[in-house]
Amino acid sequence: MYVYIYIYVGVPILFITTTSQTMIAFYFLFMVATARAATPESCRDLLQGYLTGRLSSAVGGNQIEALRRQIRTNNDVMTKTIDELKKQFKADLKIIRDTRNKTVVYTRWGKKTCPSNAELVLSGYVGGSAHSHPGSGVDPLCLPRDPQWGKYKDGYEGEKAYIYGAEYRTKTNTFLRNVHVHDVPCAVCMVRNKSVVKMFPARKECYKGWTLEYHGYLMAGLYTDKAGSQFTCVDHHPETLHGGNADMNGKLFYLVEAVCGSLKCPPYVNGREFVCAVCSRE
Repeated sequence: MYVYIYIYVGVPILFITTTSQTMIAFYFLFMVATARAATPESCRDLLQGYLTGRLSSAVGGNQIEALRRQIRTNNDVMTKTIDELKKQFKADLKIIRDTRNKTVVYTRWGKKTCPSNAELVLSGYVGGSAHSHPGSGVDPLCLPRDPQWGKYKDGYEGEKAYIYGAEYRTKTNTFLRNVHVHDVPCAVCMVRNKSVVKMFPARKECYKGWTLEYHGYLMAGLYTDKAGSQFTCVDHHPETLHGGNADMNGKLFYLVEAVCGSLKCPPYVNGREFVCAVCSRE
């Protein structure tokens, strides 16, 4: 009969093949090696003694019999421990495989393309509720360039919600003045082998363990507008849509500044524009 025994004596794990009689001796060595007083040298000495037929002189017959009884008592415990280790290994392996098969999707606001590590799902136009409307939706939408329709009747009628295009409002900011009143593009991006994506305000770099997808400036609707809005991370090098530089209002994107008071200053600075970062993680 062949049995695989796992022995750790301060050196790499040793795999051996032996008979049932030999198994008892190696179980004995395993128990000695795990005792506090055991050392690699003493275990090797006992192994050598057994192999040369002098094991009984080293420990005595009564001690060997006691060890045999202890081995039988602990056998179930050792088997259970090995089974638990196997289950834990399988669970860890499943987590790794599941993570590798996961993907995340996010919108890159202000850009027509995705970063080099992401796949482009669609490149479109930003839309949303008009800044002067107190109702309807607050979140911006990335609208595709190839819309589809269900049943419809053209013309404004009845009680409806409305979606408008979006424009930058940046005339008071010298570093983004060139895109003022231009229409806002967007790109929906997919990243493989990631499980989560998050926007971090007031950061242009990701925290340890996270991967930067893009960074930019935090934008939202004007604080006096009737319509609600969401804080949105617009790319730090915003692009515009061709032919979309007329002042048509709609959903408007303004830079966001810090206001000291209940907001702690420092670390924040009164009147300073917020940056942002979109980060992913496995």
